[in-house]
Amino acid sequence: MAVNYPFSIMYPKPFPLASPPKPQQTAFAPDLSVRLICLDCRDPNPTIIEEFGAGDLVCAGCGLVLGDRVVDTRSEWRTFANDEGDDPSRVGAASDPLMEGMEQLDTIIGFKDGGTGIARELQRAATRSQNSRSERNLLSAFRDISSWCDQFSLPKTISDIAKQLYKRADEEKLLRGKPLDAVIAACIFIACRQAHVPRTFREICNLTHVSKKVLGQCYKALEQAFNLTPGSSAARAGATGVAGPEDLLVRYCNHLDLPPHVQAICKDIIVAAREHGIADGRSPVSIAGGAIYFACLLLGVPKAVKDISMVAGVSEGTIKLVYRLYYADRQKLVKDEWIKEGKVNMDRLPVETAK
Repeated sequence: MAVNYPFSIMYPKPFPLASPPKPQQTAFAPDLSVRLICLDCRDPNPTIIEEFGAGDLVCAGCGLVLGDRVVDTRSEWRTFANDEGDDPSRVGAASDPLMEGMEQLDTIIGFKDGGTGIARELQRAATRSQNSRSERNLLSAFRDISSWCDQFSLPKTISDIAKQLYKRADEEKLLRGKPLDAVIAACIFIACRQAHVPRTFREICNLTHVSKKVLGQCYKALEQAFNLTPGSSAARAGATGVAGPEDLLVRYCNHLDLPPHVQAICKDIIVAAREHGIADGRSPVSIAGGAIYFACLLLGVPKAVKDISMVAGVSEGTIKLVYRLYYADRQKLVKDEWIKEGKVNMDRLPVETAK
């Protein structure tokens, strides 16, 4: 049976009253009319000296102690070294924000206790209170990320991004059962893209010795879990998020010791080829290698296909295949001003290579 409740019970305050206006309070400010003077010499501009050794506040004019137990706000430098000079060591290393919520201060118990056995008991207690297994695994993964980033000459920013991504994946248990090396490799690969320093799958695989198949599986899982698709990455980072051939040109040209104008010509060739749909569907590595070979022949810069193949990590046949595609539509790729200014010469392009 339906029961009719009073309106006041169902909605005790359907339209609550506005709270009365609070009296305006003046903001706190120091009283500038107050002056600090010495009670003994009455100097209007006293010179106050802080004696940190004794912890006193002393007037330099008359020597009156104006305050005691002053807190020393200076650095906590302590030196116990026998060598000359100050020891810059403090009470420990700086705290790591990635290790928030974990114990970051380690204590080592000594062995000397005068034969009392206290040191052994303390060591047992310290062993029982050590970090959990998950924390030890996290520390080990962080060390591997730092080591691999150093071997790959990657900046610390990428290392920090990879550590944050790995920690989030470990907390959410996203890649349970996957090899640790594959998870770390996927985090480094994503961190490189997020930091606009893209690396190819082949380069990451050569660094971490992880198979391309397993690396791709871990990358896909992280990409779906954290919405790291190219579109969403571009919205947040303002870039495509995908390694394009233009991003690889800088490193490849530097490794090949090519002059700066070759890199500029290569970039224009790649952009023109994309606009005309030339070599579409090829990997960015193949396009970058083929464009470098095409530009070197066009500019008369001697560079062997073997050297470009070693730097780009693709076969010589793949580079020559992209060159053949560029050679077939060379009129669309080479600008007229380049020919007028004498920068390039179409006759330098070997026809036999294009067969």
